[in-house]
Amino acid sequence: MARNESRERGDRDRSPRDREESELIEKLVGINRVAKVVKGGRRFGFAALVVVGDGKGRVGVGSGKAREVPEAIRKATDQAKRTMIRVPLREGRTLHHDVHGHFGAGRVVLRAAPGGTGIIAGGPMRAILEALGVQDVVTKSVGTSNPHNMIKATFEALGQVVSPRSVAARRGRRVSDILGRRDGSDAATAVKE
Repeated sequence: MARNESRERGDRDRSPRDREESELIEKLVGINRVAKVVKGGRRFGFAALVVVGDGKGRVGVGSGKAREVPEAIRKATDQAKRTMIRVPLREGRTLHHDVHGHFGAGRVVLRAAPGGTGIIAGGPMRAILEALGVQDVVTKSVGTSNPHNMIKATFEALGQVVSPRSVAARRGRRVSDILGRRDGSDAATAVKE
């Protein structure tokens, strides 16, 4: 009984920011080891690439370098938390529309998919989409398989995703005008005119 009370008290004492950080999904994309040759032999360093997301439409990426792996991962995670972006999702499970992104030689295509498709993506793109909270998406990476370039290209593509609500607000129209009718009656009226 006392243990439960202390756990509840501990949850109350934590700030909302601490609670939010504990709910974040962290994915380690890759670790790179580099060796610097010095007079006494080799000195090793490590570079880590980490993706962080809340599973509800926010995601960030960070890279960190250090002499030990845990320190490099910690630095990368801190940077990823600082650089999080918000991406609008349709029904909380997929993208609103198809997007293309590129960075250097990395080119990616992200396509919205119907329910039940799952995440069809590989490597770094899968880590980003899982951390973002996307459940149905089809992706393709063309060009380099370098994780840094693939991640930057994916983030550029995700930055292009806009919700119908924001497009409607920008154009001064209703959301239904932007989306059109889904039942095909728009096509019927277009034929009559």
